[in-house]
Amino acid sequence: MISRADIGHPVQDEQGRVGILRDVIADYEDPAEMPAERRRKRVAFLGPEKGGREWTAPPQTVRRLPSPGSRP
Repeated sequence: MISRADIGHPVQDEQGRVGILRDVIADYEDPAEMPAERRRKRVAFLGPEKGGREWTAPPQTVRRLPSPGSRP
């Protein structure tokens, strides 16, 4: 599982999408849900490396990838 220490690094979600970890919020409430239905949850925000639409995933389903140019 990733954490805030991994922000800015390449990651992969459980669907195989690769992006850059933008943030991890421990008490995120989705503003698209009705106020009475909102529940706080941990959420990871990921974005494509070269820009594009950000997406979210549960942090426990995201893993950090080696940074480009790093040695295995």
